[in-house]
Amino acid sequence: MRKQLYTLLLLALTFLLAACASEETKSSKASSNSNDLVVRIGIQGSGGLFGKAKEDRLFEEAFESHGAKVEWVEFQSGPPMTEAIASNKLDIAGLGNMPVITAQAANIPFKIISQTLEGKKNVGVIVQSSSGITTLEELKGKKIAVGKGTNAYDFILRSFDKLNINPDEVELINLNPDEAQAAFDSGGVDAWAIWEPYLTINTLSEKGTIIADGESVGLLSPSYTIARSKFTEEHPELVVTYLKTLNELLAWETANETEAVERYAKERNLPVALMEQTRQRSKSINILVEDAIIQEHQKTADFQYKQGTIRQKIDVSEVFDNRFYKEAVK
Repeated sequence: MRKQLYTLLLLALTFLLAACASEETKSSKASSNSNDLVVRIGIQGSGGLFGKAKEDRLFEEAFESHGAKVEWVEFQSGPPMTEAIASNKLDIAGLGNMPVITAQAANIPFKIISQTLEGKKNVGVIVQSSSGITTLEELKGKKIAVGKGTNAYDFILRSFDKLNINPDEVELINLNPDEAQAAFDSGGVDAWAIWEPYLTINTLSEKGTIIADGESVGLLSPSYTIARSKFTEEHPELVVTYLKTLNELLAWETANETEAVERYAKERNLPVALMEQTRQRSKSINILVEDAIIQEHQKTADFQYKQGTIRQKIDVSEVFDNRFYKEAVK
């Protein structure tokens, strides 16, 4: 009897110790996860609005209250951003409409959480000012620099379709912005489909002339903030915090327009007048994605599917999620 009692007590003690150890391990892991949590934010280029944010540590301070740190990751264009999200190396990013469509068609898990550019004038096509070319129709037989998979790529293809221009009648050369700028400067390409600030930089310096943009052609090229799906599920409060902080940053910019423009111009070693024009064409926003924009986004996706640029037909409404923005502006 004593032996049985002893055995029962020993088993009870073993279970108790195991339970305590398990709770301690869970607590340790939770603490470790909290301390080690890093929010990886993707931006295109350095300086600008996010340069100000980095200098003032706005996002760092906002995320510290949640026990998280910030890591800034720079890219030249949108497609590498979606690749980073696919490999769980990026959590939040701002990019154009075409990379978003390509990413959804590739089954990359993400959500669109806000709209960051209106899309009327931020993308266009420039030619050498001395070329004499004034319309897209005159580009037949010419070389056009454009980053494949970017919003500029979507813009040039949709513009050609709208004007009944066969893409096979031009030579589209896949170049990143830095490569395309060099090719444009040297005359290696006849035209360049690109976004701001490159449009304004090249036109105000009188090297280039804009022959088409979203407003003149009647096409929208909006940009968005996207977040990795699993990140939104595990850390919804951080997604909301990001959007709140971005709104605070934009409020600073609006209240300090002169300071902001002078700052951005100095960073890029550009005249203030040039930077002012860039902002007129492509001013950052952070707003709820309206139904009209979602419908336009669907048209873009359907067009790209028809062109064979993406391999499957997609329902874009599946990736739009306004819940976080609504919570951020409460």
